[in-house]
Amino acid sequence: MNISRRHMLSVSGLGLSAALLSACAGIGTSTSSSDGQEASGPLQFWSNHPGSSRDVEQKLIDQWNADNPDNQVQLIDAGANYEELAQKFNAALSGGQLPDVVVASDVTWFNFAFTEATTPLDDIWESEGIDTSTYVDTLLGDYVYDGKHYGVPYSRSTCLMYLNTDLLAKAGLPTDRGPETWQEFAEWAPKLLEANGGKAALSIPDGSNYLDWYFQGMMWTFGGHYSKEWDPTFTDEKTVEAAKFLQDQVKAGHIVISKDAENEFGMGNTAATLASTGSLGGMTESASVPFITAFMPGPAPGCPTGGAGLSIPAGISDERKAKAAKFIDWLTSTESTIEFTQATGYMPVRKDAAEHPDEAAFLDENPNARTAIEQLSENTASQDYARVFVNGGGKRIGGALDRIVAGQDVTEVLSSLQEETQKVIDRDIKPHL
Repeated sequence: MNISRRHMLSVSGLGLSAALLSACAGIGTSTSSSDGQEASGPLQFWSNHPGSSRDVEQKLIDQWNADNPDNQVQLIDAGANYEELAQKFNAALSGGQLPDVVVASDVTWFNFAFTEATTPLDDIWESEGIDTSTYVDTLLGDYVYDGKHYGVPYSRSTCLMYLNTDLLAKAGLPTDRGPETWQEFAEWAPKLLEANGGKAALSIPDGSNYLDWYFQGMMWTFGGHYSKEWDPTFTDEKTVEAAKFLQDQVKAGHIVISKDAENEFGMGNTAATLASTGSLGGMTESASVPFITAFMPGPAPGCPTGGAGLSIPAGISDERKAKAAKFIDWLTSTESTIEFTQATGYMPVRKDAAEHPDEAAFLDENPNARTAIEQLSENTASQDYARVFVNGGGKRIGGALDRIVAGQDVTEVLSSLQEETQKVIDRDIKPHL
């Protein structure tokens, strides 16, 4: 079973030196501060606008600013994706002006906390009287390191399967669900190909667009893993079996790997796609085909959690940290998370959101949005360490998967990936556990 992230992060004794931390996480250790900013100046919120959320983020910030003249917030475009944002934050840590609030993804928040680039929030919550009890426990717990919280959930997601209901009907398949297993998908695929004039049944993003995230859930259903805690398992027979299945499905024309898988689906070029819950808002507006959302194929767990949270840099003043914490609490409040998630498709991060009349009415009118909320408790697991805690893990795995779907020998590629990952762990992590 995949070990809970919270259990691993509660372990103390990861006291690395600054130099080793930097080598391990790829994050600078400078405590460059915002002391040069006026204490009364606007807070800088650095975001990559996950799920095309810039408009709704600005709308929420405008509401906050109208009600909080003494604690203004400015939205800053900090990159087109999580990786670009992390690079900009790294640069600021080396001597630039720090933000006051930063979006930290599933593969960057731990590195920020590990290197003390972000600040623990628990003492700030206590001093400012901030109540965190209504956050979804599993989502808030994802940001615990050494017994302290280094972020709160914000744009949290799971993978979903999106399916064209017209093509499901034309193929004589159920129009109210997705395939229950990947083996059932392989049975559906030829029928979907025929129904769509020979076009691939499923589009999946390539290795530069999180194929490593989507494949993780597929691999789990075969009994494989990227790692068991800090031990890489890329050469495990079940992991190899899952990778060969993916390669075979691509060879058969059932799956196409694309730089823009969502667009392929939205234009009707494929019968289904794998995409984040955060894509639902945009897909609903832009897709030219009718569709349903479905759980990722099982058996459970067949889907990793993902997305991003919000963190506060360690190098800003205590006064700005307190102001930032109050803003974050409001931005992720029940009312705000409802507005944000309805616009994007992400999951509400507060437990009481689902019972709110506005959310209940929205889910009744938009059943596709309900899928992610239900899947969270029924079909998800925390991600394997080799992807989210080992520096460069996602990029390394994504590149290997690109080679596999291009037809390279599965065993050779995964053996090389095993060796590369083991070297990083042995050099930068295991000596300090």
